[in-house]
Amino acid sequence: MDFTKVKSALEERGYQVTVCDTKEAASDYLNAQIDGRSVSFGGSMTLKELGLFESLATHNTMLSHWHVPEGKTGADVLREAVATDVFLTSANGLAETGEIINIDGTGNRVAGTLYGHRKVYFVIGRNKLAPDYEKALWRARNIASPKNAQRLGVQTPCAAKGDKCYDCKSPQRICRGLVVLWEAVKSCETEVVLVDEDLGY
Repeated sequence: MDFTKVKSALEERGYQVTVCDTKEAASDYLNAQIDGRSVSFGGSMTLKELGLFESLATHNTMLSHWHVPEGKTGADVLREAVATDVFLTSANGLAETGEIINIDGTGNRVAGTLYGHRKVYFVIGRNKLAPDYEKALWRARNIASPKNAQRLGVQTPCAAKGDKCYDCKSPQRICRGLVVLWEAVKSCETEVVLVDEDLGY
């Protein structure tokens, strides 16, 4: 895939951008960049598919609510994860015009992209790309969110049908907050790693 347009748009918005042909190349790149640091993760199937928690854990201090150490709770890990050196996540939608879109239920994943870390990495597969902001938002709501709801096993209309967002009022709704990054935030250094493979939802 030609990432030229989105790479240029992201760079104009203040992001560092790295393009990798494969998930293995992306994993190797991130392991070379992140060493001897404290690192936390937003819930991300993309990061899971790259095996990043396991590989980074060999030479970094890792925090993830998907990997809760004995004697702690998921809530403990989430609180500690707020102040790590590095935060990694993905996106639910990326517009070729440069907007990065994420939808969250708990809030930790979107919060980590805004403040608290020295460096933030977005690892984004080609399947997340959409031509413009409106289509990227549509993708986040109607493709990524129903798939995540199904993965989590919640009782919502989108999980039951897997076809679109119903803007439901279910108490198990996972779509509770929307963050759109129009430009790189000033509080930290932010890099987007684009991967020429379909990754995550």
